[in-house]
Amino acid sequence: MDKSTITAQKILTPHSLASKLAYWRFKQYKIVFTNGCFDILHIGHLETLQKAADLGDILLVGINTDASVKRLKGEKRPIMTENHRALLLSAFYFVHHVLLFEEDTPLNLIKTIQPDVLVKGGDYQKHEIVGADIVEQKGGQVITIPLVPNISTTKILNQ
Repeated sequence: MDKSTITAQKILTPHSLASKLAYWRFKQYKIVFTNGCFDILHIGHLETLQKAADLGDILLVGINTDASVKRLKGEKRPIMTENHRALLLSAFYFVHHVLLFEEDTPLNLIKTIQPDVLVKGGDYQKHEIVGADIVEQKGGQVITIPLVPNISTTKILNQ
């Protein structure tokens, strides 16, 4: 199988997610989840994703769809389509799977996945992280990763 096929197969549908979750739970894998728009992939994203991957066995990354990004960030966003963003993220060897979500938050995805670890960037306080209560109620961890100083999609766009 060629690399582009492998990368594309890492983008999951809700149906394929269910069977994978059952298998990972059976194998007692520690599932880590993080999410974002990932509109322009930068070193801050890379560092957060790498550190998130170190926290468990399976790293799942939720990505806002184009419509969701537009609602959250404004009419000029996203810069890259959801398909391009999903393919770029799925190309990282340490990202096991990518999932698109239409809502403004990944709450429904978190309810479905029930991750053992929920990760967000350090610009969030724990009480602001969507789904933190769900993860902690089942004994999971909510972890924030410090941001890379002076790096953000907005700063890059403003340059």
